Formats: sequence, C-alpha cells, structure tokens
Amino acid sequence: MATPEELERVSMLGQLLADLPLNADDQWNVIEHTAKTLADDLRRDDVDKQTMIGQGLIAQTLHGLLQGALAGAPIPHQRYKSVVYEILRLGANICRDHDVNRGSLLEAGFPQTVVSLLEGYAETIDPNDPEPMRLPLDDLRLVRTAIAVLLNCSLEYEPVRTRLISLEAAMVILKLSIAIYPPGSWARETHVPVEGSKETAEVVEAWDIRRSLTSWAWLCVFDWEGGDEHDKSRQLLTADILPHFSRALQAFVPPYPSPPQLFSSPESRKAFVQVDVEVLEQVSGQLERLALDVEEVRIELGRGFVSPQAGSESALSRMLTFIEYADYPTYWTTDGTTEELEGKKKGFDRSKAAVVKAVVEVAGDDKNTDVLWDNSKEGKPGGDFVETMVRWIRSHSDQDASRRDDLLICALVNLGNLCRRDSHSIAIVNPPVSLTPHLVSLLKPTTDMKVLHGVLGLLKHLATSPANRSPLGQAGVLTQLASSEVIHPRADTVELSQMSAIGLAKHLCNGNIDNALTVCLPDPSVPDSRPLLDHILDLGRRSDSTAIKSESTRVAVNIIKSLWTTDISSTTEDPASLQQKRDAARKALVSTSCASALAQLIGRSRKYPMLVNEGVVALTLLSTGENGGAIALDALLNPLPTEAGSGPHRQPSLPPISAGGILSEPMNVDGSPISSTPRRAFDMLTSFLHNVPFNFQPSARSAPQAASLPLEVRANICSLLGHLGRKGVVVNRERDVEMLKESTRGLLERLAGDGGPESRSAVAAKRALDAWAKV
Repeated sequence: MATPEELERVSMLGQLLADLPLNADDQWNVIEHTAKTLADDLRRDDVDKQTMIGQGLIAQTLHGLLQGALAGAPIPHQRYKSVVYEILRLGANICRDHDVNRGSLLEAGFPQTVVSLLEGYAETIDPNDPEPMRLPLDDLRLVRTAIAVLLNCSLEYEPVRTRLISLEAAMVILKLSIAIYPPGSWARETHVPVEGSKETAEVVEAWDIRRSLTSWAWLCVFDWEGGDEHDKSRQLLTADILPHFSRALQAFVPPYPSPPQLFSSPESRKAFVQVDVEVLEQVSGQLERLALDVEEVRIELGRGFVSPQAGSESALSRMLTFIEYADYPTYWTTDGTTEELEGKKKGFDRSKAAVVKAVVEVAGDDKNTDVLWDNSKEGKPGGDFVETMVRWIRSHSDQDASRRDDLLICALVNLGNLCRRDSHSIAIVNPPVSLTPHLVSLLKPTTDMKVLHGVLGLLKHLATSPANRSPLGQAGVLTQLASSEVIHPRADTVELSQMSAIGLAKHLCNGNIDNALTVCLPDPSVPDSRPLLDHILDLGRRSDSTAIKSESTRVAVNIIKSLWTTDISSTTEDPASLQQKRDAARKALVSTSCASALAQLIGRSRKYPMLVNEGVVALTLLSTGENGGAIALDALLNPLPTEAGSGPHRQPSLPPISAGGILSEPMNVDGSPISSTPRRAFDMLTSFLHNVPFNFQPSARSAPQAASLPLEVRANICSLLGHLGRKGVVVNRERDVEMLKESTRGLLERLAGDGGPESRSAVAAKRALDAWAKV
C-alpha cells in the first residue's frame, strides 16, 4: 500500500514536469531525488503500492520527464544522465509484473522512447572493434536500466511485446549487449587491482554491469520470441545483426588469455564463463535459425563473403574460422567441477554444430551457388570458399576422420550443394583441384556414417555430369563403394546414405560401359566376390522403402541400357577384351532375379510413367539375350509380391480383350477411385494400352515432354509385346505366348487404327502386329 508521502511525491513529479523549464537545474535535482526515492520504495514487491502509484498520470509524467531530460539528443547530456537513470529505474519498478501499469506506460509512449534512447547508443557501435564498447560507468548503468525497463514492460505481456518487435528493439539491444560485453572480453582485462582503490571498484562494477546487461538482453529476446513455445512467425532480427553475431564467436578462437588478476576468485570467473557459454549458444542458435528461415540472411552471408566491406572481415568468414579453429578456452579448466566443465563443453559442441548447419544452409541456397563459387581469381577455381572446403577435405581425409568430422561433413555437404552445376562438378574432379582421390579414401567401413553420407552425397552430385563418369570410375569409386559396406545389411538403418550410394552407382553407369561392367561383374582382385549390382538388388529386395526398391532397380536399368546400346569403340580398352566382358555381363543380367526386379519396378510405378517406361525398355533389351524372351515373359506374368504395391487393393488380372474385359480402377461408393495395384506387371502394361487414367505425379521433365510420356510408354510397350510374340523369341511356351497375344491383340489393333495424336503408338502397334504375323 502506498503511503501518503509516496503519493505526494508522485504528485510532485507531475508538478515539476508542468513547471519546466523554469529554474531547470534546481528542478532536475529535485526530480532526480524524487524519482530515486519512489524507485527505491518500489523495489520491494507490493502490488497494491504499484497500483496506487500507477493510477493517474504517472505514466505520462515519466514519459514527459524522460523526453525533457533527453531534450532531443540521442544520448543524454552528462548533466542529465543521473536523472535519466532514476527516471528509468522508476519506470522499470512501476511496471514489474503489473499489466495495468505496463499498458499505461505503453499508451504514454514510455517504452518507445526508451528504445530510441538505446538506439542512440547503438549508433556509436563499431562492429569491427574487437574491444568492448568504451562507455563510462554512468552510461553502462543507464543502458542496463533501459534494458530492464523493456524487460519488465514486456515480460509475458503481448501488447508491449508486439510494439517492441515492430520497433526492432531486439536488434538494438543485441547489438548493444554484444558490443558492451563481447564474450571472453573480461579475460583480457588489463587493469591491475589495488585493494581499496575506487578505480578498481568501478572497474569491477563495470564488468558486473556488462555481464548482467547481456543476460537481461537475451532474456528479452527469449520472451519476445514466445519463450519455450518459440513462435517462428515472429521475425525479430534481420541480416544487419550478422556482423555483431559473428563477432561474438571470436572469443573462442585461440590464443586464449590467462584469467586477469582482477577476477581472482573462482566464483567471479565461473560467473563470466557461464555467461560466455550462454551467449555462444544463443548466438549460434540464432545464426542457425536465421540461415534456415530468412533468405535475406543467406544471401547477405554469401554476398558479404565474396565482397566484404573494406577493412572488415565478413560474417561468413568469421563463422568458418570459428568452425575450423575454435575450441574450449584453456581457462575453463581452472574452476568448477568436472560435471560443470562437461556441461560447458556440450554447450560449445552444440554451438559449433549450429554454426555448421548455418553455413550449410547458406551454401545450399540456389541463389548462392554462383556467388560462393567465384572464378574471379586466377589459379583458384571456385574462389576462397571452395578452396577452404577443399582444404578441409584434403587435410582430414588421410587422418582419422572422427577427429574433425565436423569439418569434413561441413565441407562435403557444402561442395555437394555447389556442385549442382556441371561446370562446378567438373572443376572439382579435374586439375588443379583433383579431389576425387581424397573422396575415394573416405569410402571405407571405418568411416563415420555421417562423414560417409557427405562423401556419397558429393560423389553423387559429381557423377551427374557425364564428363565426370569415366574419371570417377577410373579413380576406383565403384570398387571402394562396394568395400564401404554402405549397401550391406549393417547400414540398413541409414536409408539416406544408401539412397546416395544407389544414386551414385546409377549415375556412373548411365551411358558408361566401363562403369557398367565394374558394377555388373565380380571384382577380379577379390576371390569369391559378388558383383556390386547383386548387393544393390539385395538391398532393394530386403528394404521396406519404395524409393530404395525402385532406385536399386534403376541401377540395373542403366547398366542394361549401357551394355546393350553403347558403342564399345568409344572406349580405350582392347575391343576384343571389352566385348568378352560385355558378353559375360549380358549373360549375368539375363536372369530371373534381374527380370523380376524390372517387373516389380513396372508394377509399383503406376503413378510414375517414367519409371514404367524405364522398366519396359530395360526388359525389352533383356529379352534379346539368350533365353531372355522366356525370362521376360515369366517376369511379366508371374504375380507381383505384395511389397511392390502401395495400396491394400489388388486389381484382378486383365481378361482377354475378346471377353470384353476393360481394366478400370475400383471405385468407392462416392465414385472416387480406390488406390489399387496390379497383380502382375503384365496388367500394368495393359492398363497403359487401355489408356486408363492415372494420377501421375509431377515429372522433372519439361511440360511438353511430361505430357507426351504416356504416349512414349505405350509405344515402348507395343515394342516389348511385339518382340515377345515374335516367332522364336520364346520357345516351348506357345500357350503363354498365345495368351499374351489374345489379351492384347484388340488393344494393338485399336492403337494401330488410331491416326490421331498417338501416331507414334500407332506405328509401334502396327509393327508389333506385323511381327506376330511373320511365320
């Protein structure tokens, strides 16, 4: 409960405001004394007192007094700093845990003016100055109290929160807190303490203010972001904060100072170290979130790295330095328990991981691909960023990778992102970079799985360029891939890595006969070894992932296409030797297991005509091998395993066309189609010939190509059927061949008679019917 004297002081402040500027100096002294007395009285928790004092015009009075003391200046004149300090104290105490008073102060404009005051200090910051911001003690007190006003006004009170966010108050207070207290700066304090010295006492007080001010600033930001229920829609920070955040990382890069004499007690040192760790975790977490959520931040980090401001180091450069060199400061070990030290180390490790993720997000932005890859420097393909990533890989690929797996993972993923351009990937494989041997050396069972995932991802991107496929194959990538065991059962828990391994093999075998032979045939240097393709198809059979099942089969598709259609004269190997290997590989591929995998690819891909088409083409080529026709026919007619379908419903096998059977999707009672899967791959082929409507998924092809793809599939199906029905292709299976013909003859005749847009299908259908007619 407020006393009459306290209420009289409130009234006096209002009168003093009204009397300004008469006898200004004397009045300001009285204002300072009165505000101080009221602020002291309100330090004790007394809601009733806050309520009584908050009634009336105290909020407007405080705002008016604050504006009068500032007199339009960004920073208060020395004469008025003490009175501003007391006004701020009174404002902070009157609204602590009191929503009504908070609302009154907001309506009066008090917190808004406090933000303007802090902006005045923030405008004097030099983000490139490694030393703490030089402020007199009374300014430090004033800034800390101003932050306390914002904290007390807004804590869990949405109206003030919203207004402060709109004023970008978070930017202001974080810039100030990092400038006033750069982490670790206390450890470089040079003041030699003198017992009983006023100067020493003031230096100690200044550092205590710097430390507590920083904690309060981050508490504000935590609250404004929504606390534990972090609200991603609240955008508190912009790219302008990056130089300040990156500056906070520098304290953890050696050399490390010895703790100064000023902080001789373990308790004081522990307090500062704890704040350092908290700031590091906050800054690194914010960098990660900003890089993930804000395109402007990613673009600025990339652009700033390539074109830094004169005389300054870019934020991204500082982040890379932190990742490579930062460590636990040596003075951490001087105080505290082992458990406390481990806690700090875990916080540091989390922070470094967050900065790594932020850098990865920057390199992963498409708009940075041609920014971070900088060809402006002679003899340095890719520029400084690429050179740094390459150096990290070279430096640690021949060591125990687990020692610096953070560097390797960061570099591998970043280069993988940048190598989505053919020109970039070619530069990485060829001199002067020639990174392939270092990548190959990491393809081994002992490599950490996260590192291995990064290696496979980068190699997969490199392999998408046709120009890289021969050099990568010659470097032993496929041989090492087999020995890495990533596609063996022990690695089945890391599906993403297995997908990258399959993708790598798929790309390398695309149009490259040497790589196709390497994957298809056993390694002659390893007795009793199985071909890499066998392991890949085994993975597809045992996996529950539809993607792995399909992609593993697409490796076989590319191998078949390469071995059946590639001109061997394009290789440097002896033609006779190469032909012998190709014959052996073809013979190995014409097998029930390979044909079944192709049939299952066709059967499970009803929404992906491109995959159906690949399976059909590969099966057609396979059927030209010795006994290939019978093997292909069996694969088409045999029931598909349950795993090949994606839904619980199974279509009936297609009846012969002469019986009037028309395949259609089963319907729900409301007329919507039920997801269904064919019993046989043959049923999927006839579905396409019937032109049954499919819910096709978007294709990576251009729109015209995607639109024509079902027509291409029908044409290729006609070619497959025509070949299988040709006399002599399938021997001693007359009944099955006749069933195939009877089931599809009507469809082929209908397509053959269609002279419209499906003329390609018409030509293929006529050829199939002509092939059947030949005796």
